Amino acid sequence: MRLHVTYSGGTIGMVDSPEGLRPGADLQGWFESQLEGIELASNISMSTLDPLIDSSEATPEDWQAIIDDINAHAGEADAFLVLHGTDTMAYSAAALSYALANLGKPVVLTGSQYPLGVVGSDASANVTGALRAAISPHAQGVMLFFGHKLLAGNRATKTSSWAFRGFESPSVSPLARTGAPWRWYGPPHPGTGWQDPSPYTRQDVAVIDVVPGISAARLRAMTTPHPAALILRTFGVGNIPASEPGLVDVLDVLAHADVPIIVASQCYQAEVMLGHYEAGNALAKLGAVGAHDMTLEALYAKTVFLLSQDKRGADFATYMGSSIAGELTLQD
Repeated sequence: MRLHVTYSGGTIGMVDSPEGLRPGADLQGWFESQLEGIELASNISMSTLDPLIDSSEATPEDWQAIIDDINAHAGEADAFLVLHGTDTMAYSAAALSYALANLGKPVVLTGSQYPLGVVGSDASANVTGALRAAISPHAQGVMLFFGHKLLAGNRATKTSSWAFRGFESPSVSPLARTGAPWRWYGPPHPGTGWQDPSPYTRQDVAVIDVVPGISAARLRAMTTPHPAALILRTFGVGNIPASEPGLVDVLDVLAHADVPIIVASQCYQAEVMLGHYEAGNALAKLGAVGAHDMTLEALYAKTVFLLSQDKRGADFATYMGSSIAGELTLQD
């Protein structure tokens, strides 16, 4: 088993500075010390991205840099480990799942809430757990290991900025839990895959939360100039205050300008069903696309992915409603 590690930055490799934590720890040296005496150690290679980033600074171009590094080593490695900051790790995991849907080799992302040099850090447990997951015969697709749980990468969301169990999978079960032995719960749905994806490029995607009392003027201001796509995070199963004067008219203008409107729920667990209530029927009539049970991270990354593939109009809606890499649950 040959494993390649991509170190992109994040808390796990940060050190103190007068301005706060910043990348700078000798992560490669630390990583080698963790594996000293283990047979696998001689079969591990590592790349360090330049520059290293705090994940809160990550962009789609950074997603692509990780993807490019994995693809560059795809011929010589059997599995991949990505060390990443926690703030946007779920976004990156989802982005990698689409672009690497046809890789055919497991990829595991992990990081830590504390830097590796802090006493009591979760860094060692997360890295060794991610390593074990990556080399397991059960491993498939892009996954995220954190806090003794292995999650499907495009089903994970960050739920805590401090807890060692900082990620959850709200709509599906974990892939595995650590223990003696590990408990595996079945592989994720593979999805349809994607042949020869174009690189990620930055896209002007607006993400707007509907709140009680939102006005048409405010919504118009937030979508002027028109974005490339609008993710509208609504109430419940896809409801908006449709009787608010002018609100639906703003969305109608966007729809007629061929701006995709993707409807998500603000609920931690939800299945968007447009038109189930009268309050969501207006969105259905506008041709808005429901996000099914996707997390915001999976939905945002998928929107950027499809726009980067130059998918628009009916093609965009079709692919948004289908599963590329197991990111949504399709009803029978």
